Amino acid sequence: MPACFLLMAATPWLLLDAAGRRRIGLVRSAAGCWYGWALAGGMLAALLCFAVGLALFGIGHGNWYVTIGRSYAGMMDTSAFSPLMLHLVFTLPALVFSPVGEEIFFRGVLQDALEQRMSAHKATALECALFAVVHLCHHGVVRTATGLEWMPLSATLWMLLMFCTAWLFATLRRRSGSLYPAIAAHMAFNGVMNGAIFGVLWPVPV
Repeated sequence: MPACFLLMAATPWLLLDAAGRRRIGLVRSAAGCWYGWALAGGMLAALLCFAVGLALFGIGHGNWYVTIGRSYAGMMDTSAFSPLMLHLVFTLPALVFSPVGEEIFFRGVLQDALEQRMSAHKATALECALFAVVHLCHHGVVRTATGLEWMPLSATLWMLLMFCTAWLFATLRRRSGSLYPAIAAHMAFNGVMNGAIFGVLWPVPV
């Protein structure tokens, strides 16, 4: 997965010239205040996802943060680590790889490519929808002993939340003129999400 994020981050240098990279937002934000809004927005979005999941599904199978926690537990033997150590182990990469790779690709390269074929509003809607569908790998489609299982209610809600979160990131990119506030918001989202997983939900039920 880190290799995939690195490839996403590299796409502007593989596909675009210097002018193209500036066009997609690889420029410094004109105003530093955008980073404050970005961090606050990302944290609030993650808290909203946490609150909705907990209110509707508790710590059961339908809670998307529980599913993500299970994916962490499946990566390594976590029994020898405290929740704080696990938080550091899983959060530090989550603050680097996915925010940088996904924002450069989705809000940068993909958004720019779509805007050359349709209006900016339609391009944003399609880009955000694709972002939401991709995040079904975190929750919504799970592998069981009998094959793949689709969780229609929680998966649909998770995609809706991811669509709205992506729209927040896209708005930050558009209004600031830079990808960097969107990256900051994505980092804040991942940090709060993992804080909720390891600070409240851990150990996640199997």
